[in-house]
Amino acid sequence: MATPFPNLKKVGEGKLKVLFWDVYNSSLYNQTGEYQAEHFPQVLKIDYLRDIDAEDLIDRTQEEWERLGLAPAIYAPWLPLLTNILPNIKKGDTILLNVDKDQQSEFFFNNKTIGKINDQSFGKSFLRIWLDENSSYPKVRNKLIGLTK
Repeated sequence: MATPFPNLKKVGEGKLKVLFWDVYNSSLYNQTGEYQAEHFPQVLKIDYLRDIDAEDLIDRTQEEWERLGLAPAIYAPWLPLLTNILPNIKKGDTILLNVDKDQQSEFFFNNKTIGKINDQSFGKSFLRIWLDENSSYPKVRNKLIGLTK
């Protein structure tokens, strides 16, 4: 898959390594190829380089939201939705999140749609995990948004 959506351009890409483990390669796409915060559509593509349980993905998502200061009252309703959407990951799997121009979010697993979240706050909050200035992995963030190669 060269680009997840033919009308979008790659903004940047980065690999997450934790200690000596490769976790995933990620790529960010939008209409211009230049990062603009909260300007949609945006697509985040993650190619996993190791197995990860769905429960671990959701727990990590919650931890990141808490770290970024998102109130539990905001993200709590999304956790059961993510539990119904996100699968267990095997090395080589791809998850893609498309946040469209209307800020509706759709997840794809290995190129097949697996679920939608219509809350307009969800997509930008989920993307913040990777794109926020206070992201846990600033080097990956800078590569995703095209600041560094």
